[in-house]
Amino acid sequence: MNSRFVPRPDPEADVLRQTPTAAVVTASYAPDFERCRLLCETLDRYVSGVAHHYLLVEHRDVALFRQLENSRRTVVDERDLLPRWLHAFDDPLSLFRRRIWLSLKTMPLRGWHVQQLRRIAISAHAGEDVLVFCDSDVAFLKPFDCSAFWRDGKVRLFRRNGVLSGDGHEEHRVWSRNAGSALGIDPSVVSTHDYISTLIAWRRETVTAMCARIEKIHARGWVEAVGAARKFSECMLYGRYVDDVLEGAGHFHGSEEYCRVHWAGEALSDDEFLRFVAAMAPEQVAIGMQSFIGTDISRIRRLIGLV
Repeated sequence: MNSRFVPRPDPEADVLRQTPTAAVVTASYAPDFERCRLLCETLDRYVSGVAHHYLLVEHRDVALFRQLENSRRTVVDERDLLPRWLHAFDDPLSLFRRRIWLSLKTMPLRGWHVQQLRRIAISAHAGEDVLVFCDSDVAFLKPFDCSAFWRDGKVRLFRRNGVLSGDGHEEHRVWSRNAGSALGIDPSVVSTHDYISTLIAWRRETVTAMCARIEKIHARGWVEAVGAARKFSECMLYGRYVDDVLEGAGHFHGSEEYCRVHWAGEALSDDEFLRFVAAMAPEQVAIGMQSFIGTDISRIRRLIGLV
């Protein structure tokens, strides 16, 4: 465990606590800084049951994100999580607007690939029992207790049953097949479940066991094995490991989404935004405005009353 960024556990508190500890994990980058600031403000206002909040960023973004640190929030440099042989560069093919991660051991990786690797890697360094993943373009609008992810000693695994058997999910099916390959699951065992959502939870010890299995099967580091295919999903990896390898042990399933997300399309007008919020399901406590859509963050602040 890297003591440079992980809070030192209190052994007495660990013995006395009756419920598991939870950490919120957010992978972000400089262009999303103001969105991440809004997430932090709304998380601090509305979310309970959180022992710590980890912000996982590229090395060059560490100083910027340090502004968001407090007693329960730590910025984690990806160099403390991922192998040093994975190097980030400005990509000339994008006129240096985007980043690319290169090595001799993986395919060329983009930012969204590396963010997924960071989310997996934090499990080897954090001390909390449950990792709650929340994107940096999310804002909480209602009170939420992370105990919702824990029931009778089991962690809630988000799963939408059978959706991959329908049309329009080819990319998800590829991610699922590649997850099965990374985990050493017989190719004849095909999953039709979708495990991808915003605001979901993993059992930390299960993630470390998953990584150990991948390394044993492929006789190399899990980052190399996963990064050998550019089409992968950390959520598919974890979901298939739990369901197909562990047969659901330590988990219960839930299909309700706690965050209502505007995934694609145009930026919403004020009236459209307010209607979007009004249409939140009773169990939904947060909204996500995908950053690439371009919704102005100051307008979001105004509309949710955080000017």
